[in-house]
Amino acid sequence: MTADIERIETTTRMSRVVKHSGIVYLCGQTAVGASPAGIEAQTREALSRVDALLVKAGTDRSRILTALVHLRDIADFAAMNEVWEAWLPPNTAPARTTVEAKLAAPDLLFEVTITAAAA
Repeated sequence: MTADIERIETTTRMSRVVKHSGIVYLCGQTAVGASPAGIEAQTREALSRVDALLVKAGTDRSRILTALVHLRDIADFAAMNEVWEAWLPPNTAPARTTVEAKLAAPDLLFEVTITAAAA
């Protein structure tokens, strides 16, 4: 039964948001257009996109449960964490995994997949 599943911004390939049983699942978020900006700028842009999708789903970053972070180069870990930690509300750090990975476009440095509680 799919009546209790809500899909937002759905294409033939994927939905940007799926809501089910009080949980919000976001597709991976990156900087738009794989800009050549550095890790800090790409992280800020992707997290801004996360914020926008969470709003569409009726929730916010304080309700994030898990995050899966992909970095093109793990050497960017500290710089990415500075942006990440400034973005998170105090005392709301989710369970998180960070891995080094080859991303979908050569200019991409950061991608994050989020799961959050619905509001």
